Amino acid sequence: MLEQGDIAPEVEAENQDGETVIPPFSPPTVVYFYPRDGTPGCQLEARQFQDELPGFQDLGATVYGVSTDDVDSHREFAEAEELTFDLLADPDGEVAAAFGLDTEGGYVDRITFVLADGEVRAVVDADDVNPDGHAAAVRERVAEL
Repeated sequence: MLEQGDIAPEVEAENQDGETVIPPFSPPTVVYFYPRDGTPGCQLEARQFQDELPGFQDLGATVYGVSTDDVDSHREFAEAEELTFDLLADPDGEVAAAFGLDTEGGYVDRITFVLADGEVRAVVDADDVNPDGHAAAVRERVAEL
């Protein structure tokens, strides 16, 4: 798994609209991995990232959610939760692998990376991630950059 100080990987994936997205190395970028669209913890986490989105934007940061679900699942999830940030489809686990994450079992653990200036600036791993309040905690980490 990538750690603070590692070079940020260059990845691309389709978002919920089927558009190819390449998250930037800079300005600050939040890439949060979550297990599944539509599950209670993932719904809560996504809603809170949406609620915190203006704060991230004020800091010049972009937020991306990533799971192994496909584009259609992401589209339904984004519509149901009224999400305006990109959800990146990673059904083959290529994005997860670029971050050094395991997708054995068909999903990825809940983990968040804060990227800036081409490197990993912070990692909040699964042991420390509670969906409730996670987005606000990540926004605070971005504000410290």
